[in-house]
Amino acid sequence: MKKQPLKLYDIVALLKDFPEKKVVFGQVGTVVEMLKDDFFEIEFSDKSGETIAEFAVTADELMLLHYNVEVA
Repeated sequence: MKKQPLKLYDIVALLKDFPEKKVVFGQVGTVVEMLKDDFFEIEFSDKSGETIAEFAVTADELMLLHYNVEVA
């Protein structure tokens, strides 16, 4: 399966734990900035919208989430 390029405001999930940042595998976040060399600034929030953490992650550490049916 080919990985789609990430875009600003895409919803993603982590593919690894970052205990020092207080987020874990599967944590959902939003792409808030596109950095160089395949790095993305991701914001992780709780259910009330409060930011838990925000930091740079590589595309390989993220999975793009889909809300609509996508044809493979």
